[in-house]
Amino acid sequence: MGETIPIAVPRKGRPLESVLDRLARRLDVPDLADDITSTLRHEKAVTKGTVDAEPDAEEHVYRRLADYSTVDDPTEPEYTLLRDDRAGKPRRIVFDSVTIPLEGVDGVPDDAAIQLVGREEPFRALRTHEFALGFDSADLILEEVVELRPEPLDRIADVNARIDPADTDVRVVTGLGDTVYHTLMATPDVAPSGDALDREFLEGYEGALCIEPRYERLVQAVLGTRTLDGVHFEYPEEGREEEAAIADAGLGVYLTVTGSTARDHGLLLGEQLFPSETVLLETTPEVTDTAAAVRALLNGADLETELAVES
Repeated sequence: MGETIPIAVPRKGRPLESVLDRLARRLDVPDLADDITSTLRHEKAVTKGTVDAEPDAEEHVYRRLADYSTVDDPTEPEYTLLRDDRAGKPRRIVFDSVTIPLEGVDGVPDDAAIQLVGREEPFRALRTHEFALGFDSADLILEEVVELRPEPLDRIADVNARIDPADTDVRVVTGLGDTVYHTLMATPDVAPSGDALDREFLEGYEGALCIEPRYERLVQAVLGTRTLDGVHFEYPEEGREEEAAIADAGLGVYLTVTGSTARDHGLLLGEQLFPSETVLLETTPEVTDTAAAVRALLNGADLETELAVES
């Protein structure tokens, strides 16, 4: 086998499933993708206690780990244990690695391969030049490296222009379309239904804006520092549901799919501020010719997505 391109990927959850879905379509490996996805979904359910498992499931975690992993064949997936230090949280089986040969794939050398390597924070692994390519949430990039400016940031396509080249060599290549939005929410007494609940509304607003503490820099980036003049952040108390805390504060930003829980708390949904999307990343100086061919293979929208947009 020729050059193998390691690609950093999330260990679990929606971002990893989005990566596997992209690979299933581009590399024709649906069975592999389904195997990994179904295994991790089952283990998530075991961890959360939502499926019937054998007695002492935590005690038998090593046996399940051995059953899932094929250590003598790199083209079969391997898994590992994620240790959670939070009280009452058991160890969880997560993705570790798998090698996918690229023989017969157009535009890529026949003897090349990719190796998916699970990382807790793939973006940070790219920042230290461990990988040429990787996938991670766009949120982490906003939380760590984008410049804060008076103007808002509302598109994945504009993220690279906000990254200081002296800070990191990592750049966004494309998004995977698994979009969940950071959304502006308010109670009717703060934003009557006749008023547009958007960035323009915020420019004239003074008062509290409830957000998760870890999203403070992200919210500053997507709203723009000018919009936040006269606004101060409030944070949910520990154990308090985010939408409930926003209802108490009157106004806030929350990551939501449908907004149904927000409506349960009497909140109005406003502007979708920024897509929380899994993105393909590159560490530019580390990209070889083969890595560039793999990047081109993984770049762009899937055909089904393009057809849906056209229709």
